[in-house]
Amino acid sequence: MPKKLPHRYQAVAMPLVLSILMSAIVSFVATLSGNGFQPDLPALWLKAWAFSWVVAFPSLLLILPIVRRIVAATVEQPGGSR
Repeated sequence: MPKKLPHRYQAVAMPLVLSILMSAIVSFVATLSGNGFQPDLPALWLKAWAFSWVVAFPSLLLILPIVRRIVAATVEQPGGSR
């Protein structure tokens, strides 16, 4: 079984994986929408994805703590009153 990262890396690992997946999906949809199906779509998409990820990852590192506070303030936490 592969060795897992220590728990202390969770604050970076989650935004890293989330930014990779979300920027890949959104950049693909935007590239496809803007250019249609064409032979160089994969190359166009990878270029768009690389740029998107460079923006997405640091953005998530900055805004994720704010999002967590907003969600905690608006969603009942386990063990709270009903």
